[in-house]
Amino acid sequence: MTLISLRNAVASAVLLVLSWSAYSAINLSEPLPINPLVKTGKLPNGLSYFIQKNPKPEKRVELRLVVKAGSILEDDDQQGLAHFTEHMAFNGSRHFKKHELISYLQSIGVKFGADLNAYTSFDETVYILPIPTDKKENLEKGMLVLEDWAQGVSMNDADIDSERNIVLEEARLGKGASDRMNKQFYPALFNGSRYAERLPIGKEDIISNFKYDVIKRFYADWYRPNLMAVFVVGDIDPSKAEQMVKAHFGKLKNPKNERPRTYAPIPADSDNAGLVVTDKEATNNIVLIRYPIKPKQTEKTIADYRETLIKTLAGSILAQRFQELTQQASPPFLGGGSGTEAIAPGYEFFSSSAAIGRAGVEPAIAALIQENHRAQQFGFTADELDRAKKNHLRQFEQFYNERDKSNSADYAAEYIRHFLVQESIPGIVNEYRYVRELLPTISLDDVNNYAKNSIPTKANKLVTYMGSNKEGEAIPTKEQLLSWTEKSEATLVSANAAKAIPTSLMAQPPKAGQIVSESENKVLGLTELTLSNGLKVILKPTDFKGDQILLSATRFGGQSLFSDADMFNARYSTSVMSAMGFAEFTPTEIPKILAGKSVRFQTALGNYTESLKGYAGSNDVEALFQTLVLRLTAPRKDADLFTSFISSAQDATKNSAARPESIFSTTLSRTLYNNHPRLTLEAKPDDFTHITLDRAAEIYNQRFASAKGYTFILVGSFNSATVKPLIATYLASLPTNDIPVSYQDLNIRPVTGVVKKDVHSGSEPKSQVSIVFTGVAQYSKEENMRLGALMEVMNLRIIDNLREKLSLIYGGGMSGSIDRVPYQNYRINIGLPCGPENVDKVIAATFAEINKMKQQGPTKEELDKVKSNWTKSHDIGMRTNELWLSYLQDATLYNTDAADILTVDQRINAITLDDIKAAANRYFNTDNYVQAVLYPEVKAAEAADKTVDQTIKQMAQ
Repeated sequence: MTLISLRNAVASAVLLVLSWSAYSAINLSEPLPINPLVKTGKLPNGLSYFIQKNPKPEKRVELRLVVKAGSILEDDDQQGLAHFTEHMAFNGSRHFKKHELISYLQSIGVKFGADLNAYTSFDETVYILPIPTDKKENLEKGMLVLEDWAQGVSMNDADIDSERNIVLEEARLGKGASDRMNKQFYPALFNGSRYAERLPIGKEDIISNFKYDVIKRFYADWYRPNLMAVFVVGDIDPSKAEQMVKAHFGKLKNPKNERPRTYAPIPADSDNAGLVVTDKEATNNIVLIRYPIKPKQTEKTIADYRETLIKTLAGSILAQRFQELTQQASPPFLGGGSGTEAIAPGYEFFSSSAAIGRAGVEPAIAALIQENHRAQQFGFTADELDRAKKNHLRQFEQFYNERDKSNSADYAAEYIRHFLVQESIPGIVNEYRYVRELLPTISLDDVNNYAKNSIPTKANKLVTYMGSNKEGEAIPTKEQLLSWTEKSEATLVSANAAKAIPTSLMAQPPKAGQIVSESENKVLGLTELTLSNGLKVILKPTDFKGDQILLSATRFGGQSLFSDADMFNARYSTSVMSAMGFAEFTPTEIPKILAGKSVRFQTALGNYTESLKGYAGSNDVEALFQTLVLRLTAPRKDADLFTSFISSAQDATKNSAARPESIFSTTLSRTLYNNHPRLTLEAKPDDFTHITLDRAAEIYNQRFASAKGYTFILVGSFNSATVKPLIATYLASLPTNDIPVSYQDLNIRPVTGVVKKDVHSGSEPKSQVSIVFTGVAQYSKEENMRLGALMEVMNLRIIDNLREKLSLIYGGGMSGSIDRVPYQNYRINIGLPCGPENVDKVIAATFAEINKMKQQGPTKEELDKVKSNWTKSHDIGMRTNELWLSYLQDATLYNTDAADILTVDQRINAITLDDIKAAANRYFNTDNYVQAVLYPEVKAAEAADKTVDQTIKQMAQ
């Protein structure tokens, strides 16, 4: 018996021993407590607060202001103004003039969009403000920001007018097939309730024309303390934070004649209904069966928590059954599932949905309903329940092990859900105890009774088909949807036959190799091993997480080693082989064998590299190594699963080209690289006709059967002494036959000169401006950082000028880097979504900013903002396994010094204003770029009266 098998047996025994003795030790009628680590309270004016000290990340606090007010509360003349109010919070307030807030936050390392943000939904508006606490005045200033958002937003008339176009541009971004179809679907989904009439984005005519007092009325009515909560989670003193909350928010006032905050009811279904919604730009065909919407019960006692556990176990088993259906030779759908989901505060529904493949709509409906009925009538098996329990227990064990290392933002999100929808927050210490003690008390009868009573059979339902209406598509009628549903409900089902599953991946471990040398790097905290098969291993034990181990190994080679004729076989070889399992195990058997373990592993064959990536919990590293060995040395071939993979891939991609964005992206790539045959483009059905099982498997084996050239890197919560014997057993036993571990240059090169391309696609009045600068460059970490800093400064300018000053865009920006393979070159991507009428203005304004940067360089204030954000981000990253893994992998692949991770701050601080100006002149070569513009199929109205010259003149003012 392997170590893994032994642990499985012990875990099962522990569950049995605990059983009813644990049941008697816990009082089910006991109310669920509030996490004792969070300080909660309510001020006399009704404002609630949640405060918790949390050290992850260090010297940082997550602030949130949550208002129980969203689009559902808008009057008829206010549709879209809950969201507009959120925008106005960033446009001036009592203590921060317009632009001052964002500028101040950028100066202390807070990035607009990535860090500082907000969102508006039907029933709430949430403001997100992460603040560094390295200076004590930052937290005080952050509280002042929240106070201003609560009741100090200026709402200046001129600022309102300038924000209208920005909100309209945001609305424009959301337009497309999904938006058009959802507007038809939502009235039926919400069963005619107010929710379908109050989409947060609102109505364009109202956004364009509302009177100033209309938005001010919304703000006055609903931004009041008895609908608010403040959340403070992070590296802070809770008592001092509580004093600040009281000082800043205790003085807020509720209106004298306040409007009642009611919640919109959702009526019950009165009959069965069918709905068909199609669009020529739809990329997916789906069917959704929504059963009656009903009141959602909240968890109040431990007995309620136990019921939720039963529900979760049943749901996970049902999900596994649906997953297995997709792995048949002729699956009934591409993907499907059933379960209960919330639709609005206080409401939930059971639903079944599927992505339609070549089998069609009727078989998909039949599979959904019959699988539901199978679970409802016959329940689940003891083995299924045992695996579900093991997985759930392991999940909560990981949560518990990470309790002191979880990010503050995650805690804040949990407490926000408690405030908004009364989600219980007993804390992970309590929850882990509940899970350990309650799981053994849950019997198969408990779970089967839940399935019997909760899975609907012939209840009133809405059956919806949403998909493409392109020529040749088999579109059902709503009458057919209901007829197929009724037929499926009348079909008799039988219980699933129990199937024995092996208990371990390996009956015996492989013959072990040896660790032949070992050295310490005390500066970086590394142990470097050389194995008897020639492989190298780098160990970096950390305490950044309590239950996480990351593995990586990358070498050169990849698809470049194969001919054009093998392009698709090489590109999809890892996906094909992953879809068939390994050794004697199918893809459905592997997760069952690994029940109770936290393990992920994948192989990737890129253009020039081939990578191994893995993840494991601290106690699961042997299972990770076993998975790795079998994936590399014992790939499995299965003709039926290969057929299923190909057909599913073709079905999943058959409508991808319908999206205007996809057409545009493909055209841009083809234009930029002169239609090179080895371009990696969005997958299309024809790609998969070139793949054969034998050749895909042969290519996989050629590149992965030998581990030659790999350096394995392990970073995370492990003990080196414990993992070394496992490394000797599994990694040192890998074959290292001689294979090429270098790449061949595919000679994919960008065009030269100025090339412009217009693309006309899509029916919505939306455009996309893409400008790509390319060229040869000399790589160094310092030079790549200078280019990155240039991009960040340019993004500040784009926000300040194209968005805030000119109101031409909602979002967009630049990114750029220097690549080393297959040759040293740089690429700068500029992406700016906008209205068709503004394309010329956006292009002119962008080049005006580029030329200004080339001539004048950045300001000290701009560069300081970038440096502050980078420094704080790196400080946080230094306490993550992911950043260390990335640096170590880069060092091993390119043979550079991993100690560079310790000097990042020095390189950041060394960047000068002249460096950025010089980089702008070096990389913004206006004699060498590709410009592509997406226009709608039908040309939009001509540009407004202001000319491009006027736009440039306005920018200069």
